[in-house]
Amino acid sequence: MDRPHIVTTLADPGAASDPEVADLKNRRYLEALERAGATPMPLDERASPAERAAAFATMHGLLLSGGADIDPARYGEAPSGARDAEPGRDALEDEAFRAAMAAGVPILGVCRGLQAINVFAGGSLVQHLDGHESVAYPSPAVTRHRLELAGGSRLATILGDSGDLEVNSYHHQAITADRLAPGLRIAAVADHSDAGELVEGVESTDPERWLVGVQCHPERTESSPPVFERLWASFVAACAERAGTEPAS
Repeated sequence: MDRPHIVTTLADPGAASDPEVADLKNRRYLEALERAGATPMPLDERASPAERAAAFATMHGLLLSGGADIDPARYGEAPSGARDAEPGRDALEDEAFRAAMAAGVPILGVCRGLQAINVFAGGSLVQHLDGHESVAYPSPAVTRHRLELAGGSRLATILGDSGDLEVNSYHHQAITADRLAPGLRIAAVADHSDAGELVEGVESTDPERWLVGVQCHPERTESSPPVFERLWASFVAACAERAGTEPAS
């Protein structure tokens, strides 16, 4: 069967301080999609308007990946803890998100991607918090914390009765309940000593729309619970349904 085509927004390795590490981070997303039976269509901010339009016209799903902070101007705030914003990537992902929403294709956001979904849908971010950031990937020193799934959520249904989940944590920005965008609901939370409860999973309030965001990095399998492979499989299956195909085995 044909594999569903999933536009995957990525950081531009050429703009990174360590292009090899940036390329490694990007590859982990592509590998996760390929394992689940999809054909990724990678795009970064260097893509021309014609390349973007062609990809958006043929996509069966959208993956918004992790990366640098979103420009606070996107949610109407001055910088106050945000760092290393990439306006070019913000513009690409805003365009991709709106195209995916208009087409009704499934959307998955990872880390920055979760935050991007919230911002593009009209929410905002806590610009900085301590305690949830790890040493730079791919160091084996990883910050981890417990994740609590919201009962009855799509994410809980996908991951099943997983018991106590401990996930990796690579972020210094976050969503709190008061900053959640209209049209989204909380799918998972984690405690934070200063900020209280953080929103670490979101999904659409429309049960017919497959839109999920997670704050952790499930593509980094060495520090993720194996059950998160179900998330990749569910996403690709939803994209395949949209495409009228089946995920490749």
